[in-house]
Amino acid sequence: MTPWQPLTQAEQLSDIVRESYEQPVLIFKHSTSCSISAAAKGKVERQWDDAGLENTKLYYLDLLRFRPISNEIAEKFGVRHESPQLLLIQNGECSYDASHMGIRLSEVKDMVK
Repeated sequence: MTPWQPLTQAEQLSDIVRESYEQPVLIFKHSTSCSISAAAKGKVERQWDDAGLENTKLYYLDLLRFRPISNEIAEKFGVRHESPQLLLIQNGECSYDASHMGIRLSEVKDMVK
C-alpha cells in the first residue's frame, strides 16, 4: 500500500523541509485530469512496496485543487513546475526531480542518503 500523505496547505512545506533533515521526503505532484499523470501515479503505486523506500515519507499534491502550493514548491526548491512530477527532498533541498514517464523509484533509491 502506498503511504500517501495529503499535501493540502502551504504551511506543510515548512514541515517537509524540517522532516527532510530526519528522513527523505518525496512530493508527488499529480494532475487528476491528465492520463499521463494517472499512469505515473499508478507506476509509483505498483513499485512502492519493492522500492526499498519504507523510511521515506511520501506526500501527494492534487495540482488542480492546490495549484498555489505547486507554485510555492517550484520557488522554494528551485525546480520548474511540471505535472506529473516527483521531487526528493533531503536536508532541506531538492536532490531529485523527475517528471512524466521519467519518474523512477529505482533512481530515487539510488539518491537517498
